[in-house]
Amino acid sequence: MSAPKPPKAVPGKDRREEMEKEKLNMLLIKHLNTIHETFQVLDHSPPSTLKKGSWDDVIKLGEHIYKQATTVGMLWTGDGPNAKALEETLETYSNLLQGFLLLSHGCMIGAGTTLSTCIHSAVKQVIDSSFMLLKESIASYGNSSKAHKLSIPQIVGTVWEACSALKKIPGTNVTAIGRAMTQIAVSIKDVHREMKELKPTSEEAANPDNEVSKPDHDSDNSSEGDLGSDLSPEEMKIAELATEVVSCTLTAIKEVIRSISGLLKNPQTQNESNETVNSLEKLLTICQSMGLQVDEIGACLYPPQEVSAIRTASEKMVSLVGEMQAELEKIKGSSDDFSHSSKGLISSLEQLESALGCSSDDELVSEMENLAVDA
Repeated sequence: MSAPKPPKAVPGKDRREEMEKEKLNMLLIKHLNTIHETFQVLDHSPPSTLKKGSWDDVIKLGEHIYKQATTVGMLWTGDGPNAKALEETLETYSNLLQGFLLLSHGCMIGAGTTLSTCIHSAVKQVIDSSFMLLKESIASYGNSSKAHKLSIPQIVGTVWEACSALKKIPGTNVTAIGRAMTQIAVSIKDVHREMKELKPTSEEAANPDNEVSKPDHDSDNSSEGDLGSDLSPEEMKIAELATEVVSCTLTAIKEVIRSISGLLKNPQTQNESNETVNSLEKLLTICQSMGLQVDEIGACLYPPQEVSAIRTASEKMVSLVGEMQAELEKIKGSSDDFSHSSKGLISSLEQLESALGCSSDDELVSEMENLAVDA
């Protein structure tokens, strides 16, 4: 029995599909360019004279985009969409994205840097994932490849995630900045946990003449790379004092967060004046700087300890505590608890710097001895 002959190509149909796809591509480029131009408005703050939009409305429009993405995905069930259905879907989807961008921009009225960044990032995720879906839909038209049909549902899922994430965006500057500070506190807590794991050198290593058998460094059970296991008594003392500094820093930042949270309960700050927002943004910047200094101190504790770098970080933190106190007073957020925690932080920094002063003398003697040997 002879093999069945393949179906003959239909030149007229192929040519028609090519023309339809070319038209769809031109429409896609037109819509994407328009949306891209509109997206640029998010880089600029809207006039304060306009009425601020509601983020709840943005979420609702995001739900419509969610449904429209689902509609696009359903077009690819069976034999796939015809050109007319794809064109109409493209038009509807693009109009939704345009309205979504303009509504999101209206929600940025009065938004500080932190809240604006949150909004911008969330909106960009929706736009980027939608662009991917529209591009893949047009590219898949007239293509019988299974890879294209499988990719569409995956991209639809990405759009769903982006639209659902809109519900997690903070609605106010206070909430946005409070969340950012909480993330800093979490990072500092991680550093604190790592610092508590630092250990002094073992008795065998401290007394090389000890007859106790020493571990074979070439064995598979070697602890090579265990950076926190060989601190000298002097280094361990500095590590313990530094750990206390980080603990006090964490307490102070928690008190700042508690003070900011209190603003949400104060009806006088519901309008979030520019002065209040500016002070909150400065407080966040200060907390970020303190987090960086904590990271620096933590990294410098491993032997050989970098005493000068630890001292520099400590001095910067003393200055930052004063700046933090000043900004809290501007928004009337300072409290007895914060005052107590800030004094505890200053005290721990002073003790650390005192110990570092002794260490710096030892360090200088060591350097002089090395110079003498080299000479």
